[in-house]
Amino acid sequence: MPTSNLKRKNSHNSTDPEGIRRFFSDLGPGLITGAADDDPSGIVTYSVTGAAFGYGPLWTALFSFPLMAAVQLMCSRLGMVTGRGLAAVVRRRYPRWVLWGACLLLAVANVINIAADLGGMAEVTHMVTGVNQLLWLPVYAVLIVAMLFYTSYRTVARIFKWLTLVLFAYVITAFIAKPDWTQVLRATFVPDLHWSRDYLAVLVGILGTSISPYLFFWQAAEEVEEERSEGKVTLAQRQGATDQELRKARMDVVVGMFFSNFVMYFIILTTAATLHTHSITQIATAGQAAEALRPLAGAGAYWLFTLGLIGTGMLGVPVLAGSSAYAISEAMAWGASLDRRPKLAPKFYGVLAAAMALGLALDYVGLDAVKMLFWSAVANGVLAPPLIVLLVLLTTDRKVMGDRVNPPLLRWLGWIAAGVMTAAAIAMFVAG
Repeated sequence: MPTSNLKRKNSHNSTDPEGIRRFFSDLGPGLITGAADDDPSGIVTYSVTGAAFGYGPLWTALFSFPLMAAVQLMCSRLGMVTGRGLAAVVRRRYPRWVLWGACLLLAVANVINIAADLGGMAEVTHMVTGVNQLLWLPVYAVLIVAMLFYTSYRTVARIFKWLTLVLFAYVITAFIAKPDWTQVLRATFVPDLHWSRDYLAVLVGILGTSISPYLFFWQAAEEVEEERSEGKVTLAQRQGATDQELRKARMDVVVGMFFSNFVMYFIILTTAATLHTHSITQIATAGQAAEALRPLAGAGAYWLFTLGLIGTGMLGVPVLAGSSAYAISEAMAWGASLDRRPKLAPKFYGVLAAAMALGLALDYVGLDAVKMLFWSAVANGVLAPPLIVLLVLLTTDRKVMGDRVNPPLLRWLGWIAAGVMTAAAIAMFVAG
């Protein structure tokens, strides 16, 4: 899926409007990945966190930022240097059991996440319309599939990316709610840890929705799509990356991840200042989550929350389904591209539709939408570490990356991310 409006063009240091425009034109897959990272699962996970534990978990925004940026930058470098997606590189470098083990982890996490996001979108639409959410589920599923099959995802993503700007309402509300800024600053810079299953589940959920398996495959595949859109249609043309291209990729990823964590920070802060301080510590419905925006929007809080959740869902669900299609198609050596029409890549689009259908089917099991959104983030947190290990190994392998192997800082941040997420998941299971 080329993002030609976001291609990394030559840029110059400048503070004039033209320089700012060039800066944003340099942003591509990293920015879209960052926007898609704050999907409905993320919004609800951060809301649950702030309501349950107040300002205490704010430190996780700063802590997770370098880890998620490092992981996504490794994915970006892998796609740019090899000219292939993540699954295609694994297929060429490791035994089939490693390849299909990675694809299975991705598929399980993605189906759960698709179901959770579709369920969340249907739940909030029911909240403002009164129409049963079971009727909205197929509407959103069919709409997203039709968008991916018959229109330009690039165009629709651009529209809904603007819609996600309503998430900045959390920033405004955080100041209107007049939080205790002394507590906020302390919680931001001094980690507050609790040995309880609920707190550790929240920690795993935050890490899982920030550092999600589907983003790994998506980032690498989109770097390949970017290069195809620039005329590099053969593998030989795509292989390798200049210092300038890697610098631009680093800026793109860092900005995208900063945007994602900036939104995360203020959702936790806002829900802590509005819900937790008024003793609303358990979020069981979308309406309760929307109440966090009431100081800003009043009765319109439900609409503001709904627009934000639907906007992020319309970005996040296609990325989830798309990353599944990329991974399976690359593993099978099929043609994989969202820029091709369905008749030119039927197997790729078949996997995409199957992922959507499985997620939709899971919604009709009758699971609670808010709980499923939260636990899908936890599932990502449990399933991500093996894939991070695989990613670090690939991007430090000279047979794969040549002279573009990870610098030491990137490599160690990758190992730290895998170690921290593994430790948090194990602690969650053993905590009383």
